[in-house]
Amino acid sequence: MLRVIAIIGGGRMGRGLAVALADANERVELWSRRESTGGVTDAVSGAAVVILAVPDDAIAPVAGQLAATGGIGADQVVLHLSGLLDRGALAALAPTGAGLGSFHPMQSIADPARASESWRGAAVGLEGDSRAVTQGEWLAGLLGLVPVHLPPGSKPLYHAAGVIASNYLVALAGWAQRLGESAGLSPATVLALYRPIMSGTAENLRGRAPAEALTGPVARGDVATIEAHLGALPAADRPLYAILGLEALRLAQRAGLAEEKVAAVGRVLREVLRTGA
Repeated sequence: MLRVIAIIGGGRMGRGLAVALADANERVELWSRRESTGGVTDAVSGAAVVILAVPDDAIAPVAGQLAATGGIGADQVVLHLSGLLDRGALAALAPTGAGLGSFHPMQSIADPARASESWRGAAVGLEGDSRAVTQGEWLAGLLGLVPVHLPPGSKPLYHAAGVIASNYLVALAGWAQRLGESAGLSPATVLALYRPIMSGTAENLRGRAPAEALTGPVARGDVATIEAHLGALPAADRPLYAILGLEALRLAQRAGLAEEKVAAVGRVLREVLRTGA
């Protein structure tokens, strides 16, 4: 017998989840404030699992609304999709006796129609009471996600790491594009240059630890090249280059870079941060 899964929120994540669960032959009810005619309380009636696919600052208000209107009962499980917040965001629903937790796929969704493909094999952070975690594991199995149980209090740092791995990767691509264009290359040429190497680097990380995948001047301890980069960069860009360089240096040291080279590279990069130039 199919369980009804109610998804509250019509953004990319909510729509992607609805598509992926429908692809897994589950019965899904998607409620969107802009498109649905009935109220949110009606949308969750009869659902075994209720998923709040709303912005972080809307989770507690929606939970409060559901609690105030009696929309959630003890036989239901409510999950939210925030990467930052834990079950505490659903505190208003605690008196209902429902299972409460969070379900955070560690994969971005650009096109909801391709969510099934995008999520398969990715990880999902699970947190909450035992019933919520059990339902989260069931959902993960339907979606081809790999469940990761998050320790209490870990979500802010866990989420910050995810932002660095995803959003800041895009920011780095934008930074590389800007510098390439400053070097006199056309936008199209810059993208043709740097997209393949970014894809290749991501591929190198498959099955390898970051320390094993690192290449380039820091990995080699090539101080002269690093100094040449710093000399060419605009002053405002040097501190970020140095910060990222020190992170790369930690990996290079772990990979076995000679200590004298570690020390030499570290001196150059820390000097940039000390002087701000």
